[in-house]
Amino acid sequence: MTAASHHIPATIATERLLLRPFAPGDAGDRYAYQSLPEVSRYLYRPPLSREACAESIVARAAGTDWKADGDTLLLAVCRADEPGVIGEVALTLRSARARQAEIGWVFNPQYAGHGYATEAARALAALGFGQLGVHRVFARLDVLNVASVRVCERLGMRREAHLVDNDLDGDRWGSEYLYALLSHEWKG
Repeated sequence: MTAASHHIPATIATERLLLRPFAPGDAGDRYAYQSLPEVSRYLYRPPLSREACAESIVARAAGTDWKADGDTLLLAVCRADEPGVIGEVALTLRSARARQAEIGWVFNPQYAGHGYATEAARALAALGFGQLGVHRVFARLDVLNVASVRVCERLGMRREAHLVDNDLDGDRWGSEYLYALLSHEWKG
């Protein structure tokens, strides 16, 4: 995998959503959900500050490489019919040699229950399996994050592991599920 061999589109359009790179003006919208304890509890880190949201947006302003382990494509998720960021999706190259990528999503709870996370994750998985040539996409999520479990299952991912007490979320031991899907299993 080399950055030169893969074209990452600036915007991905789905039926109801636009996935695009974050812009500096999105920091407030991102902070609105990244600052919530009920969101960060499933991410095994404290809520993000407004400054941290803005800094991470600026750090990615130059674009995204897709060639080395750890390279991440982070996209803002917006509804096509109105302005504002409702969440984000990320695809991180975990092994360039084995063509494996980790997919993730974080959404403002205000927009829960509309299928936006599934629609956005499906579009990002399609990009990974298609244009980026990924062999395996996987997701790690807290077992208590029932909404994300449902997203994985709607994408056709299989549960491959249940990691018990494998990470600390403050004072709570968190357990995670590992879901995955191979390129030849992808039905888009």
